[in-house]
Amino acid sequence: MDRREFVRNSSLAMAGLMVGPFGYENGEIIGHGNKRYKLDTLWSRADVAKNPVNDCHEMVQDSKGRIILLTNETRNNILIYDKKGKLLKWWGTTYPGAHGLTLFNENGTEVLFICDNNRHQVIKTTLDGRELMVLDYPKETGQYTKAEEYVPTETAIAPNGDIYVADGYGKDFIIWYDAKGNYKGYFGGRGKDASNLLNAHGIAVDARDPRHPHLIVTSRQENAFKKYDFSGAYLGTIAMPGAWVCRPVIKGDYLYAAVLQTNDKQGQGSGFVTILDKENKVVSNPGGIQPAYENNELQQLSQATKSFVYPHDVCVDDEENLYVAQWNSGKVYPYKLSPVV
Repeated sequence: MDRREFVRNSSLAMAGLMVGPFGYENGEIIGHGNKRYKLDTLWSRADVAKNPVNDCHEMVQDSKGRIILLTNETRNNILIYDKKGKLLKWWGTTYPGAHGLTLFNENGTEVLFICDNNRHQVIKTTLDGRELMVLDYPKETGQYTKAEEYVPTETAIAPNGDIYVADGYGKDFIIWYDAKGNYKGYFGGRGKDASNLLNAHGIAVDARDPRHPHLIVTSRQENAFKKYDFSGAYLGTIAMPGAWVCRPVIKGDYLYAAVLQTNDKQGQGSGFVTILDKENKVVSNPGGIQPAYENNELQQLSQATKSFVYPHDVCVDDEENLYVAQWNSGKVYPYKLSPVV
């Protein structure tokens, strides 16, 4: 299923969902084990008439504790909140395809990397929106003849400043640059080898084992995460049966990810959140069924409660609260999940 077909099908399903209630209750408890959360669907206190959202794509927390949201609503592409949901400031009118948002501390100064699907570019900015660098389509690879073939969805920044861009809605390559934006190489792409990718939607640096830091990449339509070293050598696959996982988010010993939908209910608002431990075993699925393993293999994942529609990203703050941004879900603001002790 290509992106346009998925948008068409899910929009039809969404129209049906909007007629009646979503099925969740504000304040419900979701999740499993020691990763259970209270759901707050009314966290955002932004005024929809003044600061609307379209798709809420991704979120990060800066060193001041602020929560930064990226939306493809060009009246305010970036909304900056405090943790209680108060809107502090906003900026951005030139990112119609705003999709990926990565924060990086560059020698003591925090910067953002925005992937824009419509502009076919990656844009590096300050936290107040001043553009510092623009990466155009990677013609240096020899794999692209025009910008429209390149649809970047996410970036990851290595400790040395190297930039890795996931072309998740284009040709599924990971494009590698140095900190100044000089091209260094590419890997991934579509194919039948384990090292190939299908819908390389997200990418992150995984340093949970400090002896073996590496990249972890979403292969969403394969229902998997894949691991690579920083030169692009394939290291292994983490199977996520049935789950269209979005970008991996590493916090402490855990990997968090939004599951956009499941294979058994495509286009039906079947999303939830998944959480993996340091050994990459699923330990909790807020909004999803309890994870189960047989012979050390994860069993099919699916939605349990209609807590979410199409969750697209998870932000984990310094107090272990989760914030969930959603795509194509009725222009709702992000939800907050507070840990249940």
